[in-house]
Amino acid sequence: MKARTLTRAVLVAGAALVVRRALRRRVQDSPLWPLPALEEPISGRPRARTLRLLITQHERIADGVVQLRLEGHELPAWQPGAHLDLVLPSGVVRQYSLCGDPEDTSSYTVATRLIPEAEGGRGGSREVHEQLREGAEVEVRGPRNRFPLAADAPAYLFVAGGIGITPILPMLREVEARGAEWRLLYGGRTRASMPFLEDVRKLGEGGGARSAWWETGGRVAVVPEDEAGLPDLAAALADTAPGTAVYCCGPEGLMAAVETALPEGRTLHLERFAPRDAGDGNGPFEVELRRSGKVVGVPADTTVLAALRPEVPGLSYSCEQGFCGTCQQRVLEGEIDHRDELLTDAERDDSMLICVSRARSERLVLDL
Repeated sequence: MKARTLTRAVLVAGAALVVRRALRRRVQDSPLWPLPALEEPISGRPRARTLRLLITQHERIADGVVQLRLEGHELPAWQPGAHLDLVLPSGVVRQYSLCGDPEDTSSYTVATRLIPEAEGGRGGSREVHEQLREGAEVEVRGPRNRFPLAADAPAYLFVAGGIGITPILPMLREVEARGAEWRLLYGGRTRASMPFLEDVRKLGEGGGARSAWWETGGRVAVVPEDEAGLPDLAAALADTAPGTAVYCCGPEGLMAAVETALPEGRTLHLERFAPRDAGDGNGPFEVELRRSGKVVGVPADTTVLAALRPEVPGLSYSCEQGFCGTCQQRVLEGEIDHRDELLTDAERDDSMLICVSRARSERLVLDL
């Protein structure tokens, strides 16, 4: 009896071994072998915690600029430079810098400028201005910070253009509270269009005069273009000491000018409202979807995301500007032309944000 049982066990074990070997050969012969070793098929970033907050203030604070106060309970903490994702009534997501008090855990404050369609507006700022109202609720995600304030700089120069003052304002309050040395160059189209002028004026009071270039008070220079022309960036930057941390937020032209004029020995930190412009323009390329084997052409005037959406139903995306990270995908082969301001250097080695980034090679292979 025991011999018969032992024989049966040996036969079963042998059959199982034959099946495993046959299965291994079939897998290895598959055109998709080896499969990418990922935990999930689509590698988009997990979405931040979602909150529904009450709009208790919707106030015009400058020409074309409204400020929102969003109230809740025990809200997540944030630091100067952080922003919120607002999910607007249409479902589109836009990012707005927090400009209130980080110590206030009962509310968030953001401000947004109305960007007309003729200037490249895509409707998000118009929704904030015309559809959001006091007493209504709005869905937010975050906060998240990709523009953090350095804690150990010997001095700071802040350069803000228009609505770019919003992430800078909490930084000014923070460095002032630390007793750190700081200066602000604040430019805009007109004085009436520049929000928070009174706030920065009060913060600038009490600083000793540094040079004749700065306004009275020595720490804040306000330069409305219709009164004084463009800010003298070269003079502002030349007046900094080595080791100064330079923070700039505003239109792309302003940030490019600061990058060009930056003296050696200073560190530059930028916050962009839109994807970085490509110096060499766009060219067509192909994207291979490794899991399905499909090859999709991406024309020069189309994003990878737009080209792939018809081929990949349910593809994750949100802001379409390279800010939120929802559309991040793993890149298996090819050279990436990164145009976002979000991914870390390590993430850039093998992934991309397909809403803005493109290819430097003729083909990219994605884990899709």
